[in-house]
Amino acid sequence: MPPTLAAILILPLLLLLFFSFLYPVGRILVGSLFDPGFTVNNYVRVFTEPLYLKVLLRTLWIAFATTVGAFVLGYPVAYAMARAGGKLTLCIVVCVLVPLWTSVLVRSYAWIILLQRRGVLNDILIGTGVLNHPLKLIYTEGAVLLAMTHVLMPIMILPIYSSLRTIPKELPQAAANLGAGVFTTFLKVTLPLSLPGVFAGTLMTFILALGFYVTPALLGGPQTLMMATLIGQQTTVLLNWPFAGALAMLLLTVTLVLTFMFRRFLASSGGFGNV
Repeated sequence: MPPTLAAILILPLLLLLFFSFLYPVGRILVGSLFDPGFTVNNYVRVFTEPLYLKVLLRTLWIAFATTVGAFVLGYPVAYAMARAGGKLTLCIVVCVLVPLWTSVLVRSYAWIILLQRRGVLNDILIGTGVLNHPLKLIYTEGAVLLAMTHVLMPIMILPIYSSLRTIPKELPQAAANLGAGVFTTFLKVTLPLSLPGVFAGTLMTFILALGFYVTPALLGGPQTLMMATLIGQQTTVLLNWPFAGALAMLLLTVTLVLTFMFRRFLASSGGFGNV
């Protein structure tokens, strides 16, 4: 490609990156440090008040648990998509993609209908005589984990499915011919070869879970406050933009550090640095 043409193509991309990401992040950083004069009080407040560190740790825990849940539930689905044939594969693909195309807000409200005190699940348990009184299922950490896992599971499934599709069918057959059982073939052949997709899905799911806003705000209560919800409260309710900027920069820094550590781990442990 001629240098002039390459520059013409790259320049709009650089401008888009600047105005869509670098400039807003720079404004947030400047706003958190100048209130109106230069100050670091907003960052000192983040690290000195236990509430905000507790919210950060809770956010990390929920993101981690959501990622693990999405992997445990999503890997078998991705495996079925890659190995099943005909109409069954089409049916599984539709079941994965239709929720992905549905608004997160709609899916979150669906979980409210299912989990509320007079919701579908409590009505079934009471109607069948299992319970006498409705359970508190909504506005709990379990409800947030369940809904976030459901919303983010397609993000985990699709990269794993892509990796499984690239594995030649002859390799598991060769392992079986050499005497390996089903589980041995999976652990020694299928799982290692699908690790690039697992790592990609895990990274994307974890990063998205760290900044999730709609689902925790709708299904979580004060005891399950997460960083994105806290930032939203600071900007829309308390109108404390400098402190919200400090919280946003803290979350962004943690995300970048964890992403860098994850990539270094991949590069050093399995040769998957290109994920």
